[in-house]
Amino acid sequence: MKSSPSFDLIVTVVNKGDAGRVVQASTRAGAEGGTILHGRGTGIHEQARLFGILIEPEKEVVLTLLPEERTQQVLSAIVRAVDLDEPGRGIAFVLPVKAVAGIAHSTSE
Repeated sequence: MKSSPSFDLIVTVVNKGDAGRVVQASTRAGAEGGTILHGRGTGIHEQARLFGILIEPEKEVVLTLLPEERTQQVLSAIVRAVDLDEPGRGIAFVLPVKAVAGIAHSTSE
């Protein structure tokens, strides 16, 4: 692994069907893409019942790895794109990344 600039990982958890909007917003704001994973939620705003049975709605998790200098603008774009300021719309958080491999095109700017 080569020495590279500092990276962050934005983790965004949204309702099923919203991941595409997250990726579009993040790429317009300077990210190079994202990885979408599928899951299911258990948050307080997501508890619904059908015929008395608790339904755990499906979620999508978007992982966006990017140089830390782009983090704030990309995070802001994601929040606006999927209304993360509204209850039950999802959550996004940022984790620092200690090392990366396999993204040489990002580090050769």
